Amino acid sequence: MSSDLPEFSAEFCARLREAFQRTGYHVDGVLAALGGQAHAALGRNEPEPARRASEDLAELGTLIRLFLLAGTEPEPAVRAALHPAGVAEALEAGLLRRARDGLRAALDLRPHGANDASWWVLSDLDSEQAGAPAPVDHVLGVGHASLSLVRATTRRPVGSLLDLGTGNGVQALHATQHAERVTATDVSARALALAGANLRLNGVRGELLHGEWFAPVARRRFDQVVCNPPFVVGPPRVDYIYRDSGLAGDDASALVVRQLPGFLAEGGIGQLLASWLHVEGQDWADRVHRWLPPNTDAWFVQRDVADPVLYVGTWLRDAGIEPRSPEGRAKAGVWLDWFAEHDVAGVGFGFVTLRRTDGAPTVVCEDLRQAYDDPLGAEAGGWLDRIDWLRDHEHDLPSATFVVPDSVVLERIDEPGDEGWSTVIRRLHRTDGPGWRHELDELAAALLAGCRGALPLSDLLGLLAAAHDQPVDELTATALPVVTELVRHGMLLPAEWSAA
Repeated sequence: MSSDLPEFSAEFCARLREAFQRTGYHVDGVLAALGGQAHAALGRNEPEPARRASEDLAELGTLIRLFLLAGTEPEPAVRAALHPAGVAEALEAGLLRRARDGLRAALDLRPHGANDASWWVLSDLDSEQAGAPAPVDHVLGVGHASLSLVRATTRRPVGSLLDLGTGNGVQALHATQHAERVTATDVSARALALAGANLRLNGVRGELLHGEWFAPVARRRFDQVVCNPPFVVGPPRVDYIYRDSGLAGDDASALVVRQLPGFLAEGGIGQLLASWLHVEGQDWADRVHRWLPPNTDAWFVQRDVADPVLYVGTWLRDAGIEPRSPEGRAKAGVWLDWFAEHDVAGVGFGFVTLRRTDGAPTVVCEDLRQAYDDPLGAEAGGWLDRIDWLRDHEHDLPSATFVVPDSVVLERIDEPGDEGWSTVIRRLHRTDGPGWRHELDELAAALLAGCRGALPLSDLLGLLAAAHDQPVDELTATALPVVTELVRHGMLLPAEWSAA
């Protein structure tokens, strides 16, 4: 464990914030100063362009080299750049450390932004920056998983939000934009210390509680819960608190999915990252479905499935362990043996949205492996709205009137034949959100062409049945599941929504 916890007082954080605003050490300022190419190179872990660009940036350049490039800077230059915060209090707080030729960062401190918001996020230096192996309570920076959850979180206004396993507190920072009250928990005292420092550094408030899983908030309810749990699957061990739960396999994800709905207020939603095993002879959807408590709407979105061998190698390198080293080979052997003993064929990863319901729950497990640009959080909120509507209209769906949104297009693939071109594939494509695609037959395409908000679905099916000499009952029975799926994916909407 790390011995000393960082101690950032509110007064020190206010002075740091003033220094960063004065020098332009924020998202927009750093981007403008470095330029697009050097900034992009820095994001790829190519520091030299940023170092060169920083040489003519005076105090901002000092902060960029100190915190973003992990360099050593002369103490007078650091003192000037941090003013009105003092070097002595920065050393005492654990932000800086002395080096042979000056001062170095003892923590990672970098601007972070989304939409119109800009913050600063403290975390631990990685092993390369620190020059030593990371301790078990290492607090990770804002990585790919954190950003994925940020984008997958619904941002509708709520009264109370719980950030379970807050880590450096980045989810809590984002939550302050749409939640009146934010509570953050973690089993790591170091994580809570840094999360608290980040809240104070950015001038926002939040409740911080120490403890395992949901224990710190027992018997409480929240309008929203977000969670980036230690979801790495494999043998029950803890190399790093931020990624390892000490539970075997995918039990950590199962625990959160199983318990989270009990901490939701009426109408509240939970959103988390999760991993699940793909076991030989089993459907992953059946596996995660068994995790759910009763009366819970659930949307499991699988973003990737990793091969066990690649999975082990990836997480060994994440820990700074070379797979070819004796330590790497030993740990890989234990990990792969565990996968083999449990018939693991792959490891799935994705997002989960949960909501308590008094009606018959809707549970959907689906793959979403294509690239998309829009944040999934807005789509998750829309998905919940659409399944509510479907539940309310379960018995009178044929009487509803629908429209095809402007964002949905029909693609056709034709092939040549003796009588000219003939359509072999009709694919409905939603051009926004996650970019859902559905292949349709000729009758389904004709049905959607009539969904213009004028006639109810039953009339359209009657006309289509007559035109194609089909029994209307059979055509209706075939069409309703297709319509339901298209509504869930936002590719067909109730006409009253577009009118509103």
